[in-house]
Amino acid sequence: MSSAASALGGRRTQWESQRSFDELGRPLRDVTFCVVDLETTGGSAAGGSMITEIGAVKVRGGEVLGEFQTLVNPHTAIPPFIAVLTGISNTMVADAPSIESALPAFLEFAAGCALVAHNAPFDVGFLKHFAAAQERPWPAFEVVDTARLARRVLTRDDTPNCKLATLARVFGAATTPNHRALADARATVDVLHGLTERLGGLGVHTLEELQTFSSRVSTAQRRKRHLAEALPHAPGVYLFRDDGDRVLYVGTSRDLRTRVRSYFTASETRSRMGEMVGLATSVTGIECATTLEAQVRELRLIAEHQPRYNRRSRNQAKVTFLKLTRETWPRLSLVKRVLDDEADYLGPFSSRRTAEKCLAALHETFPVRQCSGRLPRLPSRAPCVLAELDRCLSPCDGSVDETAYGSVVRQLRDALVRRPDAVVEAINQRMSTLAADERFEEAGAHRDRLAAFVRAASRTQRLSALSRCPEVVATRREDDGRWAVHVVRHGRLAAAGVIPLGADAHQYVAQLRATAETVADAPGPVPAASAEETEQVLRWLEAPGIRLVDIDGEWVCPVAGATRHLALHDAVAQSRRDLVPFDERRELTPVHRPVR
Repeated sequence: MSSAASALGGRRTQWESQRSFDELGRPLRDVTFCVVDLETTGGSAAGGSMITEIGAVKVRGGEVLGEFQTLVNPHTAIPPFIAVLTGISNTMVADAPSIESALPAFLEFAAGCALVAHNAPFDVGFLKHFAAAQERPWPAFEVVDTARLARRVLTRDDTPNCKLATLARVFGAATTPNHRALADARATVDVLHGLTERLGGLGVHTLEELQTFSSRVSTAQRRKRHLAEALPHAPGVYLFRDDGDRVLYVGTSRDLRTRVRSYFTASETRSRMGEMVGLATSVTGIECATTLEAQVRELRLIAEHQPRYNRRSRNQAKVTFLKLTRETWPRLSLVKRVLDDEADYLGPFSSRRTAEKCLAALHETFPVRQCSGRLPRLPSRAPCVLAELDRCLSPCDGSVDETAYGSVVRQLRDALVRRPDAVVEAINQRMSTLAADERFEEAGAHRDRLAAFVRAASRTQRLSALSRCPEVVATRREDDGRWAVHVVRHGRLAAAGVIPLGADAHQYVAQLRATAETVADAPGPVPAASAEETEQVLRWLEAPGIRLVDIDGEWVCPVAGATRHLALHDAVAQSRRDLVPFDERRELTPVHRPVR
């Protein structure tokens, strides 16, 4: 095991030796760190504990740039055991400045630095608490925790624990920690340098890599970091490929190079991703004009290549629709695709099980027939069990005429396309009755059916509203001051671009529309793209700051539509997730076991 050099001059060579690497983030040698330590009267600022001393060392590239030290008057008695531990007495702090004076001075000293502390949540938590108490904005410090970093880097063979005093001995620190702020900060500087020296041999050379480093990323993964070097710092889509040029995984990012690099150096704990990186031999990047274009391209590429390591969005075409048929005696049916037959459709549903829940909610409310096949205008069958239970109007035996049956069908159609209140009221009344009888499990089943219907109706209404528009052109100002423009046709992203600074906006938009993809309308509520793509476009169009340039057609949703009921069901779903014990959740992230 190597140790950090004891002299500052020796440490400079450590940073200089890294200059030959192709840096994809901020090189550690160029980052100014402010290593800080506090002494306090207790363990909780929220519980009334106060700061008694602040010590800090500013360092860059192994060179100390400055030091900061001040006692702080806590305006409360220091507990005896704290005074014994730190050596700071009530007499010593009597004439010291208060935290109202000391904190602004420290923040000025640390401005522009990355904060470093041993057990950073404690020190940074105290500083943030008193900044908030003073109504002082907290600077956007990046924080490095040497205790956390040590736990990721060192093994039991290196050190029995990750206490500051122990690590100071391991790395041969020039200062021995003694529970005084400046001395502990100086010792933390040497620990930081010792850890970064160790990490340099593992390919960690930037601040971004330092913050996200995990020992659970295997050496084999780190050796493949060169696969990210040719990618641009731009939004886009990346494709991991194996030695047979097969696409293993498709992802998207605002910064292609930084994101792909994280698979080789960051805390990537998903076991499937570790396995995927082990198989990958190349990464292809597709630069996109905007983030939305990248998200849409990702969906299309996943649908095209069906990558084995993508779980989301692989089965965009495998959906189910609920159809209200067009015939003499209409009925509800589950189908796989939408036809141009003027029928009413609800969906798409990503699973048949959810579609069946929605179907059950509608059958609970509207007693339309549930038998399959067509009925003649004058049917003469025997009534089914549902008819005997008064859950079907029973047109098959002539119990209802065409006019009365048609009236119920019109109410059903209205619930699907405009106003879901009849379903909501009927199911809510049924749930109340069941709950009053303490039949909570049955009430929960009805709740799930209602939620499935409300979400499906809302989704259909939103998708069909956009897909009916031959063209929507919208723009939004990006963080860099430029305007992103998107052309959407029948719910499909047809073109994307960013207006160059100084360019004529009207001319640019006209050219973008002229070169946009030609998109034909699709039947029924189905957009000309996958439902996932159109929902991605809708999220962008509904985001703050969007300006509509032009609309061909009418982009409208019913005022009394299903979307107004979503908030309640989303809140219920979130509450259920929050109440499920952690160890019983199905969506737990597996622990990464790297491929060696």
